[in-house]
Amino acid sequence: MELVEAIILSVLAASTPLLIAATGELVTERSGVLNLGVEGMMIVGAACGFGGAWLSGSIIVGALCGILAGAALSLIFALMTLGLAVNQVATGLALTILGIGLSGLIGARFVGERISTAPHLHIPGLSDIPLVGRILFGEDAFVYLSIALIIGVWWFLYRTRAGLVLRACGDNHVSAHALGYPVLRIRLLAVLFGGACAGLAGAYLPLAYTPFFIPGMTAGRGWIALALVVFSSWRPARLVIGAYLFGAVTILQLHAQGAGIGIPSQFMSALPYLATVIVLVLLSRTRTGGSTAPAALGTVFVPDR
Repeated sequence: MELVEAIILSVLAASTPLLIAATGELVTERSGVLNLGVEGMMIVGAACGFGGAWLSGSIIVGALCGILAGAALSLIFALMTLGLAVNQVATGLALTILGIGLSGLIGARFVGERISTAPHLHIPGLSDIPLVGRILFGEDAFVYLSIALIIGVWWFLYRTRAGLVLRACGDNHVSAHALGYPVLRIRLLAVLFGGACAGLAGAYLPLAYTPFFIPGMTAGRGWIALALVVFSSWRPARLVIGAYLFGAVTILQLHAQGAGIGIPSQFMSALPYLATVIVLVLLSRTRTGGSTAPAALGTVFVPDR
């Protein structure tokens, strides 16, 4: 029971940054914008989040620094793609390269430093329940925030008029503009939200997952978050399943290595990314594999008046 509990807790911790980053990217893509710079925004969020927490001694300040850093990078992306109508794919890739280099510059002075990670919730009696106690009532605030975030996004997209307008901008921006909706402003807000989520997801890594910062600590999680949006068919409920599935693959390969299974460690470490490729290939071969994507995704919009 203790081993099962430890594995589940590890899966939750590994899945949380994927869920937060993918949730923000889902909203961005639902508005019709394809931002491939999630990895860059995450690693800058990790550097700024750790730096903020180390300098202030506050996890909350660190999380806010990560959010602001991700939003700032996403603003650059928005100015290029929405303001200047630059190609979104090329800009997103450039943003990732910029983020990786910028994080190394910001985090250089913090390498080797350590902080206290985010505290875990403890409710006397409830947190002590075997197996489910620590899983339901003993996590850190980031885990509960990620769940609240995906529920809030689902409610916004499918239960509010603003969510309907955002989805309309992603499906047909010309018609949305003809009806009088400010397509560029809506997309700007969606891009900023996605950047803030990516920054928070990156900040989670040094603030709650590990108590230190190292260059490249996101280790491709931003790309997995992008794949999760496709895996979920741009639906929040499926996104939760995908995030925890990929988190489980990441953790189980570590336990398999610890158990001494005779498989090369390099192959085990590549399993999460191999699973990403396999899932995307399977989705592309299904009859409705790409039909649920926003129709105007990645298309530049220039209003005629």
